[in-house]
Amino acid sequence: MGEAPVKLISSFGSTFSHRAEVALRLKRVPYELVLEDLPNKSELLLTHNPVHKKVPVLLHGDRPAICESLVIVEYIDECFAGPPLLPADPHGRATARFWAQFIDEKCMKSLWAALWMEPGEGQRKSMVEAKGSLALLQEHLGDTRFFGGDSVGLVDIAASGIAHWLGVMEEISGVTVVTDEEFPALRRWATRYADHEDVKGCLPKRDELVAMFSAFKDMFRAMAMATPLH
Repeated sequence: MGEAPVKLISSFGSTFSHRAEVALRLKRVPYELVLEDLPNKSELLLTHNPVHKKVPVLLHGDRPAICESLVIVEYIDECFAGPPLLPADPHGRATARFWAQFIDEKCMKSLWAALWMEPGEGQRKSMVEAKGSLALLQEHLGDTRFFGGDSVGLVDIAASGIAHWLGVMEEISGVTVVTDEEFPALRRWATRYADHEDVKGCLPKRDELVAMFSAFKDMFRAMAMATPLH
């Protein structure tokens, strides 16, 4: 099943695309990377993800495309041999899925608002919620090397935006959320994640991310102000 050719439709700098690509690298799956110019979406992307028209999209042989980053990660884990990305037991798998969803639904949404909203009561509330969510995530991490234990797993992959992209966003926005004093375990985890041999091979360079996202600063701020947190 795993011998069919694998193609990943991605875009530079996308945290969601990184999730899919790092899963392939961790499982040692050969793949072809197709980078999209998102302002000028290709027919390949529009054909294979007509619902959301977003990256990432995984093409595996002649099967229908797989979309949505965490769905792709789980598909890769189930479909290919190699180090497991989710625990073997049902309870462990359910717990990993819960925290991966928590990262997307709570952490990342409140972080985005805290970083990009104009200073004021709305931003203050977003910062409180973001730090509260991060504190829960840090408590879940505990003293382990990764959320997956001794190896990178689903939750680590879901949190990759916190590990690498958050610092870039903090620099561009001028707002600091995660410090060594408040979140020492998360900061240590972020360093371990970014230094992992399979991970760092598909992390975009920081200076290139800064240059890319700086151009969108005003757009990010407008999006944050237009989208209510709750």
